Amino acid sequence: MLKKISLSLTLLMPLFALSQSISGTIRQSKSTIPYAEIIARKGQYKQSAISDANGYFNLKLAEYGTYSMECIYDGKTIYQAQIDVNGNIKHDLLVTDGNEKQIEGVTVTVRKKLIERKADRLIFNLSNSIASQGMDGLQALDMTPQIKADENGGITMIGKSGVAVMVNEQMLNLSGPDLINYIRSIRSESIEKIEVITAPPAKYEAQGNSGLINIVLKKNQDLGWNGSLTSSLIQTTYTGIANSATVNYQNKKLRTSLKLRQNDTQKHSSENYRIVGLDGLNSSDDRRDFGQGRGLNFSSDYEINKKSSLGLVFDYGSGKSGMDITNTSDYFQNQNYTNTLRTYAEHRDKNRQATISAYYDLKFGKQNNKLSITGNYFSNTPTSNIDFTTVDNSDHDYVVRTPSRLDYKIYSGQADLTLPFEFAKTEAGIKFTNFDNNSDLKYQNFTGQDYITDPQKSDLFNYNEKNYAVYAGMERQLSEKWNAKVGLRYEYAIINGNSVSSGQRSENSYGKFFPTAYLSYKANENHTFNINYSKRINRPGFRALNPFRWYTNVNSYYSGNPTLNPSFSHNFELSYLYKGKLSVSTYFQRETNAFGQLVMLEGENKTSRFYNFFNKNSTGISLNYSDTFLNYWEASYAAYFSHMKTQVFATDAASRKGNSTSFDIRNSFSLKKDKSVQLIMNYWFRLPSSLGNTYSYFVGNFTAGLKLSLMNKDLMMNVYVSDIFRQAKSHGEIYYVDSMHYFNNYYDGRSLSVSLTYNIGKRKLREGRQLRFDEKNRAN
Repeated sequence: MLKKISLSLTLLMPLFALSQSISGTIRQSKSTIPYAEIIARKGQYKQSAISDANGYFNLKLAEYGTYSMECIYDGKTIYQAQIDVNGNIKHDLLVTDGNEKQIEGVTVTVRKKLIERKADRLIFNLSNSIASQGMDGLQALDMTPQIKADENGGITMIGKSGVAVMVNEQMLNLSGPDLINYIRSIRSESIEKIEVITAPPAKYEAQGNSGLINIVLKKNQDLGWNGSLTSSLIQTTYTGIANSATVNYQNKKLRTSLKLRQNDTQKHSSENYRIVGLDGLNSSDDRRDFGQGRGLNFSSDYEINKKSSLGLVFDYGSGKSGMDITNTSDYFQNQNYTNTLRTYAEHRDKNRQATISAYYDLKFGKQNNKLSITGNYFSNTPTSNIDFTTVDNSDHDYVVRTPSRLDYKIYSGQADLTLPFEFAKTEAGIKFTNFDNNSDLKYQNFTGQDYITDPQKSDLFNYNEKNYAVYAGMERQLSEKWNAKVGLRYEYAIINGNSVSSGQRSENSYGKFFPTAYLSYKANENHTFNINYSKRINRPGFRALNPFRWYTNVNSYYSGNPTLNPSFSHNFELSYLYKGKLSVSTYFQRETNAFGQLVMLEGENKTSRFYNFFNKNSTGISLNYSDTFLNYWEASYAAYFSHMKTQVFATDAASRKGNSTSFDIRNSFSLKKDKSVQLIMNYWFRLPSSLGNTYSYFVGNFTAGLKLSLMNKDLMMNVYVSDIFRQAKSHGEIYYVDSMHYFNNYYDGRSLSVSLTYNIGKRKLREGRQLRFDEKNRAN
């Protein structure tokens, strides 16, 4: 017993010794310096910390005495002094131009906590997680608290109906497979942290009842070349591949990066849909999905001088995708069988999209005021052709072709001004965005020896939307423990839509204010509390507005709705962080005039169309605990619970309320002391849950694998098996007033993936400033 007490006291002595500290603010003239490194040295002892957004730091020290203090910012030593420490003292670091000198070979040794909280976001310091090394960007996202990411389900955020992804503040204006493949091309070794922004501030678009994910890449000072090559094999029912290559170059003024990506994948899917009511349907799809894609991303930043810089980002992607579908649809009246339609369909799509973004940054004044001017252009020209043949019980066949061509164009310009006054950091900006969508869609029957266009089922749809926005925000450190941030954004939209064949014209204009507010309380290093509020708008995507009918057989089609209106949401969130390990977050969301797809059956005519048809109240809580045990076991455990109540109006959908509960269990075991061999065992599952008017059955996904670091970590090898027990199904019930709908779908979730990554050249390279282009995710 005495030995145990002695050992406990020995382990606790360093904690009791940390009874002295130095805290203060880093200042230059009347402004503060954020995110600088402060280092204290005394003999062989060294301690460091990072200042926050307002320049405040708090450095815990192990003993009394005289310390050599050094402050490093942007690769430069900007402050050096000798300071006597005797207890807890406050000392501001005053930086003058005479302090500043260039240094070489600075090594930052500070280790941040795995999870941090700021006023408006949760930060997952991925570079601190041993388990995260050797992954692609999609796997890294899936490790992040409150985020789920995989190829089949896409990227989702707990408590949000949508999510947008940025890299270094640049919006990734990609969707579907293109977004997944681009994120996969980013290696986890290049990622410093992932920011989960559940309530985006006023400087971001108010669009979307969604959150933002910002992937922050590492910033280092080494000059020269480096790069990496990654090749992956994915085995589902079929075999697929995905490859990427990155080449970077940097000198003292120029930074460039070229990323290439390529994929060729396919999978087997099955979809089953059943409707029980006055009109009934049993529909079964046996489907092969396939796609090929390639793309490149080039970015360049040039530092004109210490006060100004400019940059360019160009992204191009092209691809082919398709589906071969065999469908059987049995129809019923009053539960009596009436007919069967058998359809074979071939979907063939081509896609080309390009983004060009450019910026100019200028710093001016003694307080480091900053003006940023940014321009973006996006073009997407997808073409599609669906050929299908439908045969009924009378052996009458219908041969149909539905070619379509769409042309999306978006351009925007914005200016952002940051003014770091002594009393608060302020920012303001303006933005203009123009959306154009021109769609030419045809429905052609095979008659005689040729295809004849049916003008009643074909359409030429033109859509234009102009958005004007202005915002202002302020952040103030009220005290050492309290921080507040507020913002207000105003957006005005002018919308015009024209359907040539139907003669439908829609015109609309509206202006709305979108406030945001955040309050943060940091009791000490172990306890942080945050509360925030934001108002958001969810504008429908282009396809949801297009009235054209996309037919899957002669009686079934999907259609947009040009009269669709945006929905609005009010979001409240309260969060708590303990020791950078335990994160607890609760939220309440009120969404009004929300829209979604409704499936309706009249006789043998099945339609799927968008409507504004419900209001929704959502409440929830998420808990995440991440820690390392025994120096070889890294674990992350999460639990999510939500309650939702919908109030339906003007449709046949049923108002419902219900709960959703899910758990996420992740474990990484280092099998060697140098952590070059790791065993991964993850299990995610959701209990039977109610969301809106949909009840979903149990769903889960158990994944296991090995990660190997070879050749002094120049070669990384990953082997994973996903959905081992085939539990990743989408199946459940949808409630309507006069009918019940049942679905049971599986998208080839069980897979074996093997990836190899080889690093070449210097591993450290600073990534340049990236750009935001928030609107393009609506081009769906």
